[in-house]
Amino acid sequence: MSSVNPTAARARIGVPAVVRRGAWLANGLFWTAFAVLEGVNHGWLAAAFAFGFFLAPDFALFIGHRDGRTEPGQLPRRAVPFYNAGHRALVPVALIVAYTVTPVDWPPLFAGFCGWLAHISYDRALGYGLRSKEGFQRG
Repeated sequence: MSSVNPTAARARIGVPAVVRRGAWLANGLFWTAFAVLEGVNHGWLAAAFAFGFFLAPDFALFIGHRDGRTEPGQLPRRAVPFYNAGHRALVPVALIVAYTVTPVDWPPLFAGFCGWLAHISYDRALGYGLRSKEGFQRG
């Protein structure tokens, strides 16, 4: 029988946090540049969508704000599903792919998806990830 903790073993052989966060930062800078480019090329509406979608994932922080006191760093339980849904990188990536392969052609929507993915990337670069059921940062 081995007494090695599988989670600790994975952490040792995984990608160092500084590399992972650096990659997320580069990703965030790329999607920010893409969103700005879309705003410049397609006007104020595309820029407004990019900025709005950049801010939108954190609106979940206001859900359940009046439900009662929580510990520092804890999100109210009612807000966790909304927060996690808005902070999963696969969602805007899938929407960007769907946008590029379908006949939809509305640049403000694409700019919004770029802003959304930039937000998620910056959060990951700063160490903010998904939340547990109890509302605390995972990991």
